[in-house]
Amino acid sequence: MPIEIERKFLLHDDSWRLKADAGTVMRQGYLSNNSKSSIRVRIEGEQANLNIKSSTPGTVRSEYEYAIPVCDAEELLANLCHESIIEKIRYHVEFSGFIWEIDVFSGANMGLVVAEIELSEIGQNFFRPAWLGCEVSDEIRYYNSHLAGYPYLDWSKEEKEYS
Repeated sequence: MPIEIERKFLLHDDSWRLKADAGTVMRQGYLSNNSKSSIRVRIEGEQANLNIKSSTPGTVRSEYEYAIPVCDAEELLANLCHESIIEKIRYHVEFSGFIWEIDVFSGANMGLVVAEIELSEIGQNFFRPAWLGCEVSDEIRYYNSHLAGYPYLDWSKEEKEYS
C-alpha cells in the first residue's frame, strides 16, 4: 500500500522566497471527502491527476495518485467537485538535502501559507529552516480537504491567530 509521510508547518516569514523556484499554479477539488478518505482532482501546471488519500490525521496516510488528461480534470472540477475549489501556487525550496513544498493559497484561502516536507520514513530527522514556524501536521483544519469546505477566509480571528 503506498503511503505518504508528510509534515506540515506554518511559516515565520517570507525569507524562503529567496531560494524558491518560479512556482506552479494549482487548482484542485474534491469528488468525495468523508471520514475514511478523500478523492481529489488536481491540475498542476500542464498536468492533472486523481488522488485518493486516507483521511487519517497525522503524518502518515495511504495515498494513491493517477495521471489523467487535463481536459478530463477541467470537466471534473467544473461539474462534479463539491464545495469550493482550492487555488494555490506551490513553490519548491531546497534546504539541507530536502525539497520543501510551500503552498501560497489564493481565492477563498487567501492569506494562508503552509510548508510541507515529505519524508521517506517515520521519524526521519531533518534540519528546520529559519523561516519554518510551528508544526500543524495533526491539525485537520490545515488539510486541503478541510479547507475546501471551511476556507481560511471564513476562520474566526481566534482561529487565524495560530496561523
